[in-house]
Amino acid sequence: MLYYAAVFLVIALIAALFGFTGIAVGAVGIAKVLFFVFVVLFVVSLVTGLLRRG
Repeated sequence: MLYYAAVFLVIALIAALFGFTGIAVGAVGIAKVLFFVFVVLFVVSLVTGLLRRG
């Protein structure tokens, strides 16, 4: 999932470089959502792993 966030961030940077602002804004939005979903899933799995050990 973090891979997809990075891919959309690169797409947004390239689109912004060439002046495609609509595509850049959309790609940045998707990258943000995927990154935060990744962070939430990471924290949930971390907490679950810690609770299983203890």
